[in-house]
Amino acid sequence: MTESVLSTPRSLGSISGLLQVVSLLSLVLLLLKAAQLYLKRQRLLKAAQQFPSPPSHWFYGHSREFKKEQELQLTLKWVKKFPCACPRWLWGTNVIFLLYDPDYMKVILGRSDPKADEAYKFLAPWIGYGLLLLNGQPWFEHRRMLTPAFHYDILKPYVGTMADSVQMMLDKWEGLISQNPHLEIFEHISLMTLDTIMKCAFSYQGSVQTDRHSKFYIQAIEDLKNLFFSRVRNVFHQNDIIYRLAPEGCRNVHVCQLAHEHTDRVIRLRKAQLQKEGELEKVRQKRHLDFLDILLFSRMENGSSLSDKDLRAEVDTFMFEGHDTTASGISWILYALASHPEHQQRCREEIQSLLGDGASITWDHLDQMPYTTMCIKEALRLYPPIPGIGRELSKPITFPDGRSLPKGAIVVLFLYGLHHNPKVWPNPEVFDPFRFAPYATRHSHAFLPFSAGSRNCIGKQFAMNEMKVAVALTLLRFELAPDPSRVPVPSSQIVLKSQNGIYVSLKKLP
Repeated sequence: MTESVLSTPRSLGSISGLLQVVSLLSLVLLLLKAAQLYLKRQRLLKAAQQFPSPPSHWFYGHSREFKKEQELQLTLKWVKKFPCACPRWLWGTNVIFLLYDPDYMKVILGRSDPKADEAYKFLAPWIGYGLLLLNGQPWFEHRRMLTPAFHYDILKPYVGTMADSVQMMLDKWEGLISQNPHLEIFEHISLMTLDTIMKCAFSYQGSVQTDRHSKFYIQAIEDLKNLFFSRVRNVFHQNDIIYRLAPEGCRNVHVCQLAHEHTDRVIRLRKAQLQKEGELEKVRQKRHLDFLDILLFSRMENGSSLSDKDLRAEVDTFMFEGHDTTASGISWILYALASHPEHQQRCREEIQSLLGDGASITWDHLDQMPYTTMCIKEALRLYPPIPGIGRELSKPITFPDGRSLPKGAIVVLFLYGLHHNPKVWPNPEVFDPFRFAPYATRHSHAFLPFSAGSRNCIGKQFAMNEMKVAVALTLLRFELAPDPSRVPVPSSQIVLKSQNGIYVSLKKLP
C-alpha cells in the first residue's frame, strides 16, 4: 500500500517532466519556424524592393485594399502606376509578382518554369493532374499524345457541329425574347459550348442544351471556381486538414463529386459505344482520333501508360477548359459588339455577304471574315478569358531592364493587365478593332489570350473557330444592344466572368 502511494508522486513527476520537455521542444520548433518565416520574408522583401508597389501590412499584405475595391479595377491602377511589374502581398511571407509587360512575358514564356503549385494544387481534387496541372516530362508526354486531337483534319468537320449547337441556342433565344428582350447570356452560352465540346471531343450523341444533368454540371463548375477563388485568398484554408473540416471544404468535396459524376458518365458512355460491333474497328481506321478516343486507345494499347485516374483527369480538364473559357470569350465578344453598334453592323454586313442567311457555314468561311476576326481579337484583348497564369521560378531570372527575381518566386502573368497596359496599348479601354488590322504592328507578346510558348493553349484553334461560328450566326439572327441598367463588372475567377451577369438586349432581325 505504502509503495503504491509513493509511486504516484513519482509517476506524476515523470509525466510533468515529460510535458516540460515536450513544451520546450515545441517552443524551440516554433521559434525555428518563426525564424525561418522571418528570413524568408526578408529575402522576399529584398527581391520586392526592385519593384515599387503600394504599402502593405506585415501580416495582411494588400488584402484590406482589395476589400475596399474591385480586384481587377484596383490592379489596373497598379498597372498604370508601376512599370512592368509589381508585388502583391497576400499575407505574411506569401507574395506574388504581377507581370504585365510584353518583354517580361516573353522571358517567362520562353522558359519551362512549372505552374505555381501553391495555388494550382487546390484545383487537383476537381480536375486532377491533367495537362493543365502537370509539369516536366509527364506534361510533355501528355501534350504530345493529345496534340493530334487538334489537327486541322479533325477540326474541319467540327464546324458543322458547332453551328448546330449555336443554332439550337439561338432558337431558344427567339422564344425567350418574346417575353423579355433583356437576356443574361453567359449561362446559355456555357450550355452551348458544353454541348459542342461534348459532341466534338467526347463523341456524345445527345443534346446537352436540353439535358437537365448538364445544368447541374454547369452550376457545379461555377461553385468550384468560386470555392477555389475563395480558398486561395483565405490564409486559414491553405492547410488541407483545416479546409476539409470547414464548411467550404465539405462543400468542395460534394461539388467535386457532382462534377466527377458527369465526366465519369461521359467516359462510361463512350466505352459502351466502343463495345458495339463495328464501332471499335471504325474508330481504329480513322486517320486522326478524337480527343476521348486518343485517351481510351492509349490506355487500351498500353495499359500502364494511362491509368483510370489519368484518364479522368484529362477528361475533367478538357471538359472544363473546353467549354468555360470559350463561353467567357463568346459572351464578352457579344457584349463588346452590343456596346459598339457601328462595328457590329459592319461585321454583320461582312457575314451577310459571305454566308447569306447562314444556312451553311464551313471551315473555309472562317478565314474569309477579316473585319469580324479583328473585332473578336479586340474583344479578347479587352476581356481575355484567362486573366492570369501562375508560374514558380525554377531558377533565378533577370529581366531586360536589369531587375531580377530569385528561384522559388511566384509570378503571375497578368494577361488582363497586359492587355490594358497603356504603355503597350494606347487608350487601352477604347474598343478599336483596327489594332488588329493586317498592317498594324505590335510586340510579339502584347496580345496573349491563349498564352504563348510551349505551354500555350492546345485548343486555341478550336476555340477561335467556335467563337467565329457563334458570332457570325448570332449577328445574322439578332441585333444586339447593351442593357444600361446592368453594366457587367469583370471579375477574375479562374476565367473572366461578370459579378452581375452579362446582360444583352436582343432584337430579332427580319
